[in-house]
Amino acid sequence: MSKFRWFVISVLLITLTGYLLPLSASDKSALALPNPAADEPLAAKSGQETLVIAGGCFWGVQAVFQHVKGVISATSGYSGGASNTAEYEVVSTGRTGHAESVKIVYDPSKITSGQLLKVFFSVAHDPTQLNRQGPDEGTQYRSVIFYGNDEQKRIAQAYIAQLDQAKAFPRPIVTQVVAFKAFYPAEAYHQNYATLHPDNLYIRYNDLPKVAHLQEQFPNLYQANIAGH
Repeated sequence: MSKFRWFVISVLLITLTGYLLPLSASDKSALALPNPAADEPLAAKSGQETLVIAGGCFWGVQAVFQHVKGVISATSGYSGGASNTAEYEVVSTGRTGHAESVKIVYDPSKITSGQLLKVFFSVAHDPTQLNRQGPDEGTQYRSVIFYGNDEQKRIAQAYIAQLDQAKAFPRPIVTQVVAFKAFYPAEAYHQNYATLHPDNLYIRYNDLPKVAHLQEQFPNLYQANIAGH
């Protein structure tokens, strides 16, 4: 189901019942996952590193990581396909190879890639859903870690194996670990979408609970002001 179809159904429900949808489909807390056994130490000096991930609609994933301490910026965009197909309407066909992605620029002296992945798997998305996330279906909504170097690859693969071995989820993790090639920023109207449209029904139902779970489960990592603003 596309975001547009979900929105139409939501409006019809409100029209017929007179009730607004609750903040979250299920008011359960996010999973409490173990720390990555394999991770990099915090850097001795401030700097900038980049991690590109995908886990469903980029609106919610961007919103989560904009509220993580140590994140300098989080940008919605496309990764996995060619430059000439990096447009929302084209990517939405599910035939471009792109995934709706988020480029996270972070300070390695304040947060590690392993900690970012713990947030990713805990509150940003469900890594057991294949080619979909919640109401959104298609390969463009798949779960991916686009590693930029061997260290990121090692940490990502080790953490997935650790979580699967611990049976942290009721189903196997389907997250792909793929070499990063290119990232193409999404159109301007997609940037900061959850922050700018908190009353949007899709955001209320699917994305605001992710930010709330971040604050609840990672109080030491949560920051109220979004990164880059």
